[in-house]
Amino acid sequence: MSTQDAVGALEQLGLSNYEARVFVALQRLGSGTAETISEVSEVPRSQVYGAADDLAERGLVEVTESSPKTYRPVSLAAAREQLSARIERERERAFENLDALQDEAATDRRERGVSTVRGRTPIDERIAGLLETAQDTAVFVAPEATSLTTEIADTLTEQASGGVSVTLVTAEPKLDERFADDPLDVIVMGEDNPADFAGRALLVDGATILLAVATDDGSVEEEALWTAESSIGRILAQFMQSGMESGRQRQSGDAPP
Repeated sequence: MSTQDAVGALEQLGLSNYEARVFVALQRLGSGTAETISEVSEVPRSQVYGAADDLAERGLVEVTESSPKTYRPVSLAAAREQLSARIERERERAFENLDALQDEAATDRRERGVSTVRGRTPIDERIAGLLETAQDTAVFVAPEATSLTTEIADTLTEQASGGVSVTLVTAEPKLDERFADDPLDVIVMGEDNPADFAGRALLVDGATILLAVATDDGSVEEEALWTAESSIGRILAQFMQSGMESGRQRQSGDAPP
């Protein structure tokens, strides 16, 4: 690897250009003063002091307080550990900030009312994510076995095991067998039920709802809308709860004539 490649790689790890050039020069020198480092690195001597002191603060360089000052790099193993730890801290900080921004965005979405999602995979992820927020109840309408991904199925089971009242509504009898040993309620809509499934649906805590339908324009396989804590969400939730109750009565044979 050339000096330029080494400098570029260190920049990717978070060092400034001057810091990277000074650190690479010290690898060649073993130790040196600002003057000798400047000669090897081609960093102006006035800038070497700042770069070397910054490297020292990062734990990558040792400083000997002599006249003039001399600088010595820490071992490559120690440098690797320091840079890896820094990257991990920055990664955590970045995702903590993204988490906060996502929470703010979720609040904004609730205020706006309805959000749309396009594409099967993003919708699968949204369904699983909304299921994870359930505190009391969750109803998922899965017309077919293929309506459930492994993640969705696992989340349904985990939430039911955690005390959430979970109901799965389907036209696929095999799903009743699949969840026979799990603490969730499965409603299988029979052939005598006049209700047709338009697509997948999710209701969480009576206030969050997602409706997904297959598309026929070929651009995406599925598209959905979802809303939380909004007037339209509560209205749609009432329709969904009414339909589910009708299905439950038909399943038990208690439906009115």
